[in-house]
Amino acid sequence: MDISINTPASPLPCQRAYSLSMVIRSFKGRRDVEVHLFRSRWNRSEESESDYTGLIEQAPSAPKTVLPEGRKVILESFTADERDLIVNYLKEQYSTRLTAIRSNPLDFPVPAGLAGFTEVQPGKDAGFIEFKKIPSYPLDFPLKGYFDLSRHLPLVNED
Repeated sequence: MDISINTPASPLPCQRAYSLSMVIRSFKGRRDVEVHLFRSRWNRSEESESDYTGLIEQAPSAPKTVLPEGRKVILESFTADERDLIVNYLKEQYSTRLTAIRSNPLDFPVPAGLAGFTEVQPGKDAGFIEFKKIPSYPLDFPLKGYFDLSRHLPLVNED
C-alpha cells in the first residue's frame, strides 16, 4: 500500500487543514475506487465561533455578518492528529484492501462557494461509506467517505 502524507511548505493558518483519501482495490464491482474522507458532523459552536478571516476567499459584496460559504470544506477537514489516527486505523483494518492512502494540506484561502461533501447528495453511481456504522470503528469522531463509481473502471470488461 502506498501512503503519501504531504506536509505543508509553510505553517498553516488553522489546525483543521488536511484532506484525506483512500483507494480501495475493488469496491462495488469497480477497481481502484478513490474515496474522499471527511468529518460528517461537528458542533454548531465550532462552526459559528470559528474565525474564517483569511481562510476563505470573500466576495467584496458578501455581508460580513453571514458565515462564509466554503467554511464546510474546512470543517470537514482533519487536524494533523485526526489524520494520523485515521491513517493508522486504515492501515490496521484495511491494509489488504487498500492500494493507497493520501493526505494533502488544503490550499488557503479556500475558494468562496466551494461545496463540502456534506452538501452532496448520493446518486446512482455516487454515495457514502459511513464508518460509524462499522462495528469495529474505534475513533470518537464521525467519519464518512464519498465515492463516485462512474469515475472508475469495472472489475470485468464489459463487451
